[in-house]
Amino acid sequence: MIFRYARHTQNLEKLIGFYTKVLDFKVLGDFKEHNGYAGVFLGKENENWHLEFTQDGNLPKSKFDDDDILVFYPETLEEFQKIVANLEYYKVPILEPKNPYWKENGICFEDCDHYKIIVSDLRITK
Repeated sequence: MIFRYARHTQNLEKLIGFYTKVLDFKVLGDFKEHNGYAGVFLGKENENWHLEFTQDGNLPKSKFDDDDILVFYPETLEEFQKIVANLEYYKVPILEPKNPYWKENGICFEDCDHYKIIVSDLRITK
């Protein structure tokens, strides 16, 4: 099964920069002027998932709360440490998650649309 998470934004270029610089995702594809939409597919090469962000002239009407979180598990300690270093380098604030589990098992922060993200070291959640 292939998984795609799609979300509408008015910050497409900022999101591309955030996910490629901080989380080291790759631009897997993009489109412009498709029925009034522009969009990008971001993720890791050779994986069965990716994120899609779209933008048009309409403001997003999405509702989210502190329990709506994207969770990523880097597969190596080096990958985890690189993300932590990127968070520091780009001065991304670390937040306290609402869920107590993530307080002990991950690092919480937000993208430029204020959607929460958790990065967790697989070794500490097993």
